[in-house]
This record gives sequence, structure tokens and C-alpha cells, in this order.
Amino acid sequence: MVRHRRRFLDAFLHLPIFQALRYREYRLIWYSQLFVSMGTWMDEVSRGWLIYEMTNSAAQLGLVRGVQIIPFLLLSPLAGSAADRYSRKTQLVIAQVLNALIYSATALLVFTGMIRPWHVYLTAFLTAAVQAFQQPARSAMVSDAVPPGHLTNAIGLNALMYNVARSTGPALAGVLIAVFGTGSAFLAQAVFFFLSTLWVLQLNTPQHSLTGADQQSGGRESFARSIVEGWKYSWRNQAVRAGLLCTMMSSLFIAPFTTLLPVFARDLLGVGADGQGLLLTAMGIGALCSAILIASAGDKLPRGMLMLGSVMIYGVILMIFAASPWFGLSLVMMGFAGLCHVHSNSLVQTVIQSHSPAEFRGRMTAIFNMNQVFVTIGSLLIGTLSLALGARWAVVVMGAIGSLSVFIIFVAMPRARHIR
Repeated sequence: MVRHRRRFLDAFLHLPIFQALRYREYRLIWYSQLFVSMGTWMDEVSRGWLIYEMTNSAAQLGLVRGVQIIPFLLLSPLAGSAADRYSRKTQLVIAQVLNALIYSATALLVFTGMIRPWHVYLTAFLTAAVQAFQQPARSAMVSDAVPPGHLTNAIGLNALMYNVARSTGPALAGVLIAVFGTGSAFLAQAVFFFLSTLWVLQLNTPQHSLTGADQQSGGRESFARSIVEGWKYSWRNQAVRAGLLCTMMSSLFIAPFTTLLPVFARDLLGVGADGQGLLLTAMGIGALCSAILIASAGDKLPRGMLMLGSVMIYGVILMIFAASPWFGLSLVMMGFAGLCHVHSNSLVQTVIQSHSPAEFRGRMTAIFNMNQVFVTIGSLLIGTLSLALGARWAVVVMGAIGSLSVFIIFVAMPRARHIR
């Protein structure tokens, strides 16, 4: 029986889509990321439900999410530098344990009836702060865990798992809240983060070398200097610079269109909340298909062309979505939007990690993770534009600017098209 299971597992891991899972270190990171993603997506429902339940204020729903952007803006450069200077495994373990403790404390406050709105804001800020330290450490460890030829497959598998959690995490949170109350959802999130930490503790991570500046100064380079060196490297390396600019344009002008989905669903397409759910489901299906394609094709993909082309097409798709008077066409466009979004994001991550030496990967991924700040700025911008131009024209204008911006990168940086 054991032999048959082993044969089945071997056959499973030899499928092209799962090739990165053959490596023990990557498997452990992947299992850990699965639990983290579940907990993070559950928070999208549980925290919003909790603050709305307490305040009955739609405005505070936005504010509690806005608070979480501040740590990413302030701490990401520091977190990336720490991931390049110290043990990434230790940084990840400490951050995840802190996250689990924060969720446990939130659950306890809810169960005891002592929870107050300021607790929700404070814990939102703290979870975002520790997540800012988790992300660059974990992302840099992926590159350490697989050979360079399997990096695209590994990042594609991460995207696949992330989108599965995106579909199941909120649903699980909703069921727990309905049956056992809001505190149970936060308790489950704490359990997921503790379980994730158990996988990380089993890692045998290699020691990464100090940066050149660190070596010259005996390892005493300041954090400020380390952060500055990271920013300099991100600009000097054309492949990394092209990837980061591509993500910046997508995050600022294209991805924020989801802010206006309630307007499209209720007022323009007339399909209500159920229709909005279907639109998001269509985007999730497109994202899942994209992750499967990337994981299957792996490093055979022309990364540069797809990275740039996906964002340009993404913007055009949004323009068609905005102009569509038919719900069916809108669903199709949302599916393609999800496809382009994951294609561009996953390939940018692959480019950044594969074109950065080990001692810079933490800082490069930290800069990449700051795209969440640009999404927030873009959401404010598209909301303001919709007041002046209406929702349709706001999405059209933002989509056009996003596509044009990346086309300028395509023309101005010809070597970016040939990135592998």
C-alpha cells in the first residue's frame, strides 16, 4: 500500500505543472504559504464584518483597510533589508508567530465581549506590519529553494495556491461567522498561522552572503545605507527596473478598477450584489487559469514580452469592460482581466528574483510588495475621476493611461522585451 502511494506521489510530482514541488525546501515553503494565504483571505471577510457589525459604518470599512497600507509603505524597505542581512527563516518564523498571537488576541477580545473599534484598527495595523516582514523573506526563500530553471514554475504554483485560497478562505470565514460567530474566524486564522510556522521550522535554509558593501565594512553597513543600495540596484539593473515599473503602472492605473465594481454591478449592468459576486468569480477563474498556464509552461515563457504585453492587454480589456452594456460580455472581460493580472504579476516576480543576486532579493521583493500602496493611491484616484467623469469613463481613462504607460516602457527599454 505504501509502495503504491509512493508511486502515485512520484508520478504526480513528475507532471510538468508540479515540477518545483519535487524539491523538499520548496514543498515546505509552499505548504506554509497555503496556510498563510487561507488566513490572510479569511481576514478580508472577518475584519470587515467585525468593524461593520460594531459601527454600522461603510466608511470605516474603507478606513480599516487603509490603515493596513501604512506599514507596507513605512516598513517594507526595512523588512527587505533585514531579509538580506539576517536569517530569512528566523524573520519568517518570528513574523508568523506574532501574526498568530495577534489573531488569537483578537479572537479572545471578541469572545469576551471586550472588543472595541480601536482594537480592530490597532490589530489591523499590527498584522500588516508583521506581514510586511513576512513577504520579502518568504519570496526570497523561494529562489533559494529551487534551481533557476524551475523558478517560473515555482512562482506559478504560488499563484495557483494563492488563488485557490482566494476562493476558499473567504467562504470558510463566512461559514464560521454564520455558525460560531466572528471570534471563531479569527481563532481559525491564528491556527492557520501557527500551522504555517510548523512547516517553516522544518526548513534547512542556506546562509546567504553579505552584500559587497557589507563585506567591505565588516558587516556593519547601516540599515539606511542597505536600503539605499537596494533602491540603487533596482534602478541600475534594467530587467528589475522594467519589472518594477511595469508593476507600478499596473497597480496605479489598472488594478484599482475593482473599486468601482459595485457601481457597474448595481447601476450600469443592473445585476446587483449577486452579479458583482459573479464578476469577481469570473476574475478569480481567469486568475486560476493564468496560474496553471504559468506553472505548466515554466521557464519556456518569453518573460519580458509576456510581462509587458499582459499589462498592455489588461488596460485594453478594462476599456472594453467599461463600455460593455451586456453582463455576459462583462463576465468574459473579467475572466481575461484575471488572466492578465496574474500573468503580469507572476512574471514580474520571476524576472525580479531571477535577475537579482541572492543578497539583494529580499530588498527587491520588498520594493515589489509596495505595489499595494500604489493600488490604494489608484483607488483614490479612480474614485475621484468617477465623480467627475462617471464610472465608465473613469475606468476607460485609467485603463488607457496604464496601457500607454507600459507601451512607453516597451519602446523606451527595448532590451526589456527580450528578458528571459
